[in-house]
Amino acid sequence: MYTAIRQGKAKAGSAEELARRTNEGAVPIISSMPGFKAHYMVYADDDTVTTVSVFEDQAAAEECNRRIMDWIRQNLGPLLVSPPVATAGQVIVHKAG
Repeated sequence: MYTAIRQGKAKAGSAEELARRTNEGAVPIISSMPGFKAHYMVYADDDTVTTVSVFEDQAAAEECNRRIMDWIRQNLGPLLVSPPVATAGQVIVHKAG
């Protein structure tokens, strides 16, 4: 199992709009990719936004970041304080309830 992770700093008060745009635009792209397992978006109290997409293999996780980083720049850019960063890697500890 592999994850694609993106993180950035949002403008204060933009959580609701970020969630709406992400649900309407990014989630359909991510969830239609081969090997998709799950997607999460976390909005911290300090306006840090982290998204984690889980895939069956490394190639899918890396492709997800390539596709979604372009989408983020085009669709979420005005809501962000600075450009997001992305990484991908293998899940080495996992526990689900």
